[in-house]
Amino acid sequence: MGGLAHYLEEEGLATTLISLIRKHTETTKPPRALWVPFDLGRPLGEPNNVDFQTRVLSAALDLLNEKEGPILRDYPEEAAYMAEKGPWACPINLHFSEEDLNEEDKLISTFKREMDQLRNWYDIAVEKRGRTTVGVSGVGLDSLADFISAFLTDKQPENPNPAYPLPHTLNLATDDLKAFYTEAVTAQPGGAQATPDHLADWFYGQTAAGRLLYAIRDKCARSDDKFLKIVARALIIPATRPLPPAKKNS
Repeated sequence: MGGLAHYLEEEGLATTLISLIRKHTETTKPPRALWVPFDLGRPLGEPNNVDFQTRVLSAALDLLNEKEGPILRDYPEEAAYMAEKGPWACPINLHFSEEDLNEEDKLISTFKREMDQLRNWYDIAVEKRGRTTVGVSGVGLDSLADFISAFLTDKQPENPNPAYPLPHTLNLATDDLKAFYTEAVTAQPGGAQATPDHLADWFYGQTAAGRLLYAIRDKCARSDDKFLKIVARALIIPATRPLPPAKKNS
């Protein structure tokens, strides 16, 4: 959005935006931006709180009174749900050692066992909610682990979704994987307390799936396929989590 703001300003249209990731906004330097301290997906802070959301929007629109920029202003209020956050105890214990993650074959095997362990939890989640966000890639859930882990080997898998190039299917498949883990863990007792930061810390720092995605990112970033290289560098791992988790003693 920061880049689009520059383009619109060049055409004579004043812009303002709400920033959820300060680092990105500091890099793109849009003419006017309001940074808010809320979770990703909640740019207006409080769900169903019209007064609070109106204050956030008003603060963003007030920046239009500034004639010169770039301006990056901090929103001063925290949302009420943020003050209510308590410690989150992950309701799922995934058992593996560091040794299970430090070789490609072992990592893939551990990842597949982990997905099998979570499958019943995921099925419970779907039954409770009556819906799922898993499936955008077109890769069947029973084939998802094999498809994704194949990118850590020297033989790329066949593309099960001819509507997209293979790198695009990989990107969508990793989205399905993250949704699978998130839906499984949040359906269990204690899971509803998890914030987006809790879930990201858990997925990228405490699961074999997270470690696998870091390994796939690094391998595909060295590919001769330019599209696959772009997907690996920009989309498989969020920019807010560029480094793999620190290794722990087993």
